[in-house]
Amino acid sequence: MGFWRRAAVSVVKPPLLAFTRRTWRGMEHIPASGGAILAVNHISHADPFGLAHYVYDAGRWPQLLGKASLFHLKVIGPWLKAVGQIPVYRGTADASKSLSAAEAAIDRGEIVIIYPEGTVSKEPSHWPMRGKTGVARLALITGAPVIPIAQWGAQKMFDPLTKKVGLRFRNHLSVVAGPPVDLSPWRDKPLTATVLQEVTDEIMYAIRDLLAEIRGEEAPELYSPGSRHDTNPDSPEGSA
Repeated sequence: MGFWRRAAVSVVKPPLLAFTRRTWRGMEHIPASGGAILAVNHISHADPFGLAHYVYDAGRWPQLLGKASLFHLKVIGPWLKAVGQIPVYRGTADASKSLSAAEAAIDRGEIVIIYPEGTVSKEPSHWPMRGKTGVARLALITGAPVIPIAQWGAQKMFDPLTKKVGLRFRNHLSVVAGPPVDLSPWRDKPLTATVLQEVTDEIMYAIRDLLAEIRGEEAPELYSPGSRHDTNPDSPEGSA
């Protein structure tokens, strides 16, 4: 894995093993090799750690798309670059670089993890929001399988809606992957705004339904605060 990746594992994994309980399911859906897109709901700024742990335990290196601002931090930034994470330049002229970097990673046979919502969910009960269409564009351009993943529990460590930090020992983290989303109806269609939104919704519904299984609740419609439209479809949105 190289020095920096081994160092990242040695720093992140032991605390998670010590201070969390984990329910990992659906790892058989994570491809053992080859490029793939993992599309995940975003419930907390703490959830990338549990998600990375899950993907690593599944036998793949977790490569997330994260806010470009994180890559400018003195200590964290160089480390993120060294372990192969991908910056997302939202709302800038460099936004298309994120899509190109993710596409190149998939072409190299790597896993790319995307939060289609583009930010932590604003839904009051942490259900998924409608996603931005970058994930659909990346999926249709590359032809890579899209694996839906739902996660739950990290919001108890830090709730972005209430700003509460949970110091509870052995917090329970659940991460579940489902089978690849069937995108065959859209594979040969032009990348219009309608097609991209339909594909994005299909992916988000798959994530939402997995989350409903974890929570044991009936899933609501995808949350759409105000009029959330994808103003920059060429950027696969994400935040870490």
